[in-house]
Amino acid sequence: MSNQVSERLKQNAERIMHLWEKRVRDEVGASTHQNSLVLQNSLPLYLNQLVDKLSNRIVRTSIQITADEVESTRICKQHGHERAGYADYSMSQLILEYHILRQVIFQVLEEEAPLEVEERDIIIGSIEQAVNDAATQFSETLRDIQELFMVTLTHDLRGPLNVVKLGTQLTLRRLERGDTHIDVAARMLGAVNRLDLMIQDLLDASRLRSGQSLKMKFEECSLEVLLQEVVEDLNFAYGERFVVVCDADIRIYCSRKEIRRVIENLAINAVKYGDPNTPITLTLQHNETQVNLTIHNQGKPISLEAQSILFQQFRRTIGAEDQAGWGLGLFLAKSITEAHQGTLEVESGEGKGTTFMVKLPKVKV
Repeated sequence: MSNQVSERLKQNAERIMHLWEKRVRDEVGASTHQNSLVLQNSLPLYLNQLVDKLSNRIVRTSIQITADEVESTRICKQHGHERAGYADYSMSQLILEYHILRQVIFQVLEEEAPLEVEERDIIIGSIEQAVNDAATQFSETLRDIQELFMVTLTHDLRGPLNVVKLGTQLTLRRLERGDTHIDVAARMLGAVNRLDLMIQDLLDASRLRSGQSLKMKFEECSLEVLLQEVVEDLNFAYGERFVVVCDADIRIYCSRKEIRRVIENLAINAVKYGDPNTPITLTLQHNETQVNLTIHNQGKPISLEAQSILFQQFRRTIGAEDQAGWGLGLFLAKSITEAHQGTLEVESGEGKGTTFMVKLPKVKV
């Protein structure tokens, strides 16, 4: 490998940047809205590093090679980060920019003489690594932007929703029993509560995705009382379908608010996917070390394939695609249960219906 290619690249760096930007303007639709496509000297820096890689005059120690790789990664990640900030840019457009760069580099360098195999391999390897670094950072930045948007959106929605909720509650209190509007107000309140739960699910899922833990206040709690409260609210919203089986006052140390959400999510899930003409049974049992809560509904069984993704966030089984929701309820129920050092499992089969099993350790207060 000679130094001629390295020198030609160094001498033509500015021309390469100009040709690259012109082609990107013509071929990458999102670029038409940007004032500049060259990031704060990032492309010149990248080309300078490529000049060194192609040169046989520069003796590069292992330390220098590692340092160059780190710097190259930084440059390309900066590019990916910047592109993710533009609403019009997609991953495919980002990758296309690098493909165009490779083509332009080959075009300019081979004007005088064809490149040797080793020289082409160095350029191709460098571009491929650059694409990988930029694409990785693009995905990470886009995820962070989406998470921030989600958190901001859910936070902003809570304000007006609370106004509607309080207004509906006040209306419901002032209506006299037998009033024809009381059923309408009750259904409105139920709908608002479900929307509030969906927003809270979305907010909590964002927190978990960003590595944060859910805020929980642990206290002594009677699960029997909590279960009866939840079922009373569910009967109000969905009708007298729920049956509670509990043979003792079972107390544990838990976050009452979050365990309530687990029960609500599982029970509402049973309403959505169970046979509408059969009861939903909530059974609470315990032994010396463990508390077991099962929620059972009749209906079409969940396949083993569907069970494998049931507790993943934003994943919906085929039978759930026509149901409202984010696909977060079961993911959060499992996360909350595990935060209590417990487990959440499912059993489902033809003729047996579906049973979700919450197992919590019995902790002495």
